[in-house]
Amino acid sequence: MTSQRAVVDSSGWIELFTNGPQADRFLPVLEAEHALVIPAISILEVFKWILREHSEAEAIQAAAVMQRGLVVDLDTPLAIAAAQLSHTLRLPMADSIILATARCHQARLYTMDTDFQGLSDVELIPKR
Repeated sequence: MTSQRAVVDSSGWIELFTNGPQADRFLPVLEAEHALVIPAISILEVFKWILREHSEAEAIQAAAVMQRGLVVDLDTPLAIAAAQLSHTLRLPMADSIILATARCHQARLYTMDTDFQGLSDVELIPKR
């Protein structure tokens, strides 16, 4: 794996934590913790999903794992960049924040979410 910075979308984290069929595609990216950028909103999405589908203890454990990389909070410049991406690309709010975070940190975005299809700085991993 290269040392290029990487953002893994919530779908990739969930795939990993649930040992989904595409988990092996995200694992090499997630193991390079020194290059990992984590939008805080991804922690929210993953925590909420695991809390709903599993337990609070597992959600807390997942959040701890996610904080091994560089966690990026939503500030005003990032919020404005995300709003512009949301408007231009017609992305939902969380997706636009995740993409804006990746771009702000010159990171490649890894995702299973087809909302990002066709973007050159996104690695779209198809669902099985």
